[in-house]
Amino acid sequence: MSISRLEILKQMARGLAAQFGENCEVVVHDLTKKDIENSIVYIENGHVTNRHMDGGPSGVVLDALKHHEEDLVDQLAYLTKTDNGRILKSSTIFIKEFNGELAYIFSINYDITNLLAVENTLSSLTGSKSAPQEKEEPKRITQDVNDLLDELIQQSVSLVGVPAPLMSKEDKIKAINYLNDAGAFLITKSGDKVAKYFGISKYTLYSYVDINK
Repeated sequence: MSISRLEILKQMARGLAAQFGENCEVVVHDLTKKDIENSIVYIENGHVTNRHMDGGPSGVVLDALKHHEEDLVDQLAYLTKTDNGRILKSSTIFIKEFNGELAYIFSINYDITNLLAVENTLSSLTGSKSAPQEKEEPKRITQDVNDLLDELIQQSVSLVGVPAPLMSKEDKIKAINYLNDAGAFLITKSGDKVAKYFGISKYTLYSYVDINK
């Protein structure tokens, strides 16, 4: 009897976690269930991000679900960070069915915090005073969809640069369309929370989304 693709991914996750040790978290998201808020079906070394089985998606996963699947490109070796400030080197691999539909996401998050501390110590001894290079800003990995929605709301406010109570209609349209583009409204009951945060009705919320269509 042939082994399923999901079981193969779980086997790969076990192997990678064993190879690279306890600092290497490996996560398998099953999107065939159509239950994105409980998409994690397998995880090794979940203590790295404090996530667990049946947990929800990260911002990268939500973005993948929101946008056209045929345009998805694996995201490799980018920086993320946890709530307690640990820095991770992450990769996200999109796995599709034969019909092109996104089925699984295979994610690797390796905690490089201690390695960065060693690197900084060495660079202070061997580096020069030339102009420093710009560093990539790590993306935050949230622990559940409520945290993810809060994070996206704060990103929308930062984008506009005005606190929600002082936003004009145009500011709110900009913020809400950012949330829509980020896939925030794929989260159950997100419309209620976003509408309350910006002090508008749900009808107004979705009319703002429609404005930029």
